[in-house]
Amino acid sequence: MAHRFEIRKNKKGEFVAYFCYNAESIFWTEGYSSKASAKSAIESILKNGPGAEVVDKSAE
Repeated sequence: MAHRFEIRKNKKGEFVAYFCYNAESIFWTEGYSSKASAKSAIESILKNGPGAEVVDKSAE
């Protein structure tokens, strides 16, 4: 599969969830103090993301 989530630690030692496509990070979450919180963020994105509205504010 070309896309995946990765949990990494940032420079502050926080856990961050990254969404990657091939070798590129597309977006990432804020830093969390626990790995469980980063996993919870991934679960929330998977649950709520597919039906998310797309808002184009580029013309504003």
